[in-house]
Amino acid sequence: MDRVIVDNLRIEYPVIDMNRSFRKEVVNTFGEILTRREGEKPAVRAIQNLSFRLQDGDRLGLVGPNGAGKSTLLRTLAGVYLPSQGHVEVVGRISTLLTTGVGMDFDDTGYDNIMTCGLLLGLSKENIEAQRDDIIEFCDLGDYIHMPMRTYSTGMMVRLSFAIATAIEPDVLLIDEVIGAGDARFSSRAADRIEKLMTKASTLVLASHSSDTIKTFCNKGLFMMGGREVFYGDVDEALEIYHKWIMQGQQAV
Repeated sequence: MDRVIVDNLRIEYPVIDMNRSFRKEVVNTFGEILTRREGEKPAVRAIQNLSFRLQDGDRLGLVGPNGAGKSTLLRTLAGVYLPSQGHVEVVGRISTLLTTGVGMDFDDTGYDNIMTCGLLLGLSKENIEAQRDDIIEFCDLGDYIHMPMRTYSTGMMVRLSFAIATAIEPDVLLIDEVIGAGDARFSSRAADRIEKLMTKASTLVLASHSSDTIKTFCNKGLFMMGGREVFYGDVDEALEIYHKWIMQGQQAV
């Protein structure tokens, strides 16, 4: 069955009070600024006329330079952004490793936030209770788990929110490699946890600058530039075309 359907997708961002230096940066990143009718704000087009379908067992790696539209696509699949044009449909339970900490109440304890965030992620109370001990053990906060989250360091908040987010066994898993997971020791444990989670998901969409990571976990590749599809298909072919583009750019410098 189709798990992810993207049909003629277009995403546009309005840009407010754009000065000259930022206008140049936007052009260098996205390639164009959309002109509007008089009185309307200018906008940039982050994704342009993108279409693809993913089925059970498909694991899609997103590659391309910064500003290519990879993170925007992930957030659109997660329902954070609405299409300016086109259609997006994701079937089944979604788990995202894009931004941690969403939905947390900083006046509540870490213990209480496990229930709050778990419910926001779509877990039942029974499911959360069954996984609470594993979440507490994994985030390794000790007695701080019973303290208000406003007393936590940034690293402690990341560890707790990461442990909660990875407690779901999803149908569709969306991962952006820019996610941070705290100190080096925890990062190693987090990488192992992500790897196990990816093997359980029916469908995966992963954005990464690491070719090894893409080749390990993905069977399809989408090479994007300026919000457009350059190539979509076999992961090895996608990486080959992407690497050729990188080499051509280096030779031109």
